[in-house]
Amino acid sequence: MVSDAELNVVVMGLGYIGLPTAAVIARTGARVLGVDVTESVVETVNSGRVHIEEVDLDGLVSGVVARGTLRAASVVAPADVFVIAVPTPFADDHQPNIGYVLQAATSIAAVLKAGDTVILESTSPVGTTEQVRDLLATLRPDLRVPGRTGEQADIAIAYCPERVLPGRILVELIDNDRVIGGITPRCARKALTFYRRFVRGACVTTTARAAEMTKLTENAFRDVNIAFANELSLVADTLGVDVWEVIRLANRHPRVNILSPGPGVGGHCIAVDPWFLVAADPEHTPLIRTARLVNDGKTDHVIEKAAAMIEAMPGISAACLGLAFKADIDDFRESPALKIASALAARFGPRIRIVEPYADALPAVFEGTGARLTDIDAAIETCGIMIVLVDHDLFRSIPLQERASTTVLDTRGIWPDQPAALPDARLRLAS
Repeated sequence: MVSDAELNVVVMGLGYIGLPTAAVIARTGARVLGVDVTESVVETVNSGRVHIEEVDLDGLVSGVVARGTLRAASVVAPADVFVIAVPTPFADDHQPNIGYVLQAATSIAAVLKAGDTVILESTSPVGTTEQVRDLLATLRPDLRVPGRTGEQADIAIAYCPERVLPGRILVELIDNDRVIGGITPRCARKALTFYRRFVRGACVTTTARAAEMTKLTENAFRDVNIAFANELSLVADTLGVDVWEVIRLANRHPRVNILSPGPGVGGHCIAVDPWFLVAADPEHTPLIRTARLVNDGKTDHVIEKAAAMIEAMPGISAACLGLAFKADIDDFRESPALKIASALAARFGPRIRIVEPYADALPAVFEGTGARLTDIDAAIETCGIMIVLVDHDLFRSIPLQERASTTVLDTRGIWPDQPAALPDARLRLAS
């Protein structure tokens, strides 16, 4: 087996998963090249800095770059292991787009040699790893690819999705169990050997298709359960009941564990991956499709609820608290908070203030609206309305005496002590 110091690894894509993965592998002593199409990302990493917010990532990247085990480039180079960690978005019709994956595989094909291992980590529709295999077979007919020849293959191809939580990525890349799906059992074993270099969690091998569906299943499960909580919040709103209390009491049942509602579902995983299953088999996924519609619909419901509140208080400024898709990160991908805040800014312009401690400037979607980025202290002093969209720790820390006279729409349930601002309405709502 090749020692860590002799192992050369290429990580395709230096985003929220690719960069932490590259840094963790580089920490073992392997020589890692991170490849990204964005030149500013390449320059940032090569300077020992990071372009994303993640706990302890800046120190780790600085260290491995200084030791020479991690560098970045815009062009792929020969290696022993290639890890593909590029985005897999969906189109407006919710059809998956694996174009970035195939582009990465095309780049890899030019430098591939016998003995190499190609691992896809990007969340992908079932069958994508096989498409990567077929593409490599077409581009490199001189190499025997697994599953396309009865003889022993020259290269190994596998699928191993990440299972990490933003804010805990470096810990969970190492400690979480991994599902490793090979095009063949031999491919799975070779990929297993690689992951065993830096993963302490259990590594379970299976087929590529089973591993691909496992990842989609995990996120669809979460989406369906969040949809149940969000639907409950709408019913509770209609009936004038505190949904947070109902969930807390229901969860005292030994076999009930209802998740928390919110303003929708965001992030590149839970808000996207269930559509891959729906696209693969529309006839047999009515529950998964409905969950997606419920969660997306909850975002629209919050927009209208917040708009009605702002319209009822003319001349009063409203603070939207948070833009990220979850607490204490700077990731705005598919964020319901961003959608809500930008919709309100488009409608009410300068009356809208945005408080996002993980942003130095407002995203481009706010240009021309007149909405302004402000800090939490200024928002408390100048805004008579607060719309809680993200449960950042900073927002949780605001005591009742600083917000007692403020009209609040709390979509995260972080202020259970907030008094109702109007005698005829409960404005601390899950919606």
